[in-house]
Amino acid sequence: MFFIAFLFFTVFSLHQHTQASDSGKGKLVYFIPIEKEVERGLEAFLARTTQEAIEEGADHIVFEIDTPGGRVDSAGQIAKILQDLEIPTTSFIVNQALSAGSYIALNTDSIYMKPQATMGASGVITGDGNAADKKAQSAWLAAMRSAAESKGRDPLYATAMADESIDLPEYGAAEGEFLTLDPTQAVEVNYAEGIVDHRVALLNELSLSDATLIDTQPTFAEEIARFLTSPIVIPILLSVASLGLIVELYSPGFGIAGTMGLVSLVLFFYGHIIAGLAGFEAVVLLILGLILIFAEFFVTGGILGLLGVGSIIGSLFMSGYDIGHMSLSIGIAFLVATIASVILFRTIGMDKGFFRHIILRDQTTTELGYVSTVNRLELIGEEGLTVTPLRPSGAAVFEEKRLDVISEGGFIEAGKHVKVIKVEGARIVVREI
Repeated sequence: MFFIAFLFFTVFSLHQHTQASDSGKGKLVYFIPIEKEVERGLEAFLARTTQEAIEEGADHIVFEIDTPGGRVDSAGQIAKILQDLEIPTTSFIVNQALSAGSYIALNTDSIYMKPQATMGASGVITGDGNAADKKAQSAWLAAMRSAAESKGRDPLYATAMADESIDLPEYGAAEGEFLTLDPTQAVEVNYAEGIVDHRVALLNELSLSDATLIDTQPTFAEEIARFLTSPIVIPILLSVASLGLIVELYSPGFGIAGTMGLVSLVLFFYGHIIAGLAGFEAVVLLILGLILIFAEFFVTGGILGLLGVGSIIGSLFMSGYDIGHMSLSIGIAFLVATIASVILFRTIGMDKGFFRHIILRDQTTTELGYVSTVNRLELIGEEGLTVTPLRPSGAAVFEEKRLDVISEGGFIEAGKHVKVIKVEGARIVVREI
């Protein structure tokens, strides 16, 4: 009897333990959103939250994906973060995982999709909307295949998502079209483990229904950083900064334009520092550049100004993630500043603003009371006596005043009477009487 009771107790305990294990009781699950465009700000957010999950001892990480895609380079860095995780990972596609978003999903251990979700359409498109060059496309295709193979998925469909030459008409991707999978198709080709309507169903599928859930969200600073590091926002910020500072040079006092310029620069560096793109050394280089340019107004030579401009451009490149895009942004800002300078110079000139303090405006004109010589027209007709020979210049005395004179042309001995016949500034012409 005792043996039977002991056996029943043991079986019951094992059953309870199995149930707890199957429900995920005592386990910790992190939910991390991947939303909006894929860019460096998102990368910084995922680096922080996955590290937090590791430190907290998470047993599973679920990435809730709803993104149209974004930067390939940022997606590559995010994929590296996911591949380095030793914690099991799941992508839960709640709406769309397109382009770089599908690549991110392929780097997780399992994929679940909502009934209306889609994934795919991963062709590489440049900033101007055209297809990328063959080198970039080749690298991206290799990355898509590698991501699929790393998690045991057939690389054919990942390749078809990025290569329109692959013919898969049975999945709505005939030759010339990128593959986009709906949930049923994704399950059929083993790219998704299941179709679920909400988190509860997902956790049941993962046997984590009783697990402790941690919801993560970007901080306000991270949201701002994601916006400020957008490829569209960066050239706008730099253009506003250059335009504001140029307008301020032509305006009296320090006003709205200068404030806008400085705020734009501060926002640019703030966003890039929060996103992990820029360090404080870039800020130091920027401040040094501004100081050198300011000093150039008081020191001749132009060297300080060139060094200052170089320092500012260097600080911008140090903050940028992509040299090509940063070059384009700086070029746009420079063009805006040049156009503004020409317009302001023609309409306002340098009579106002900062230039009025450093440009010498006094002129030695007759209207302002300045004369280069005294034109003594009153001497015409006066008679005097030469005190030195005139060969043809010399000296003569007129009413006890010794003046430098010049003869009309010939030689005149000393002690001869002469008469002033012409005065041209300091030139007094005399003739012998």
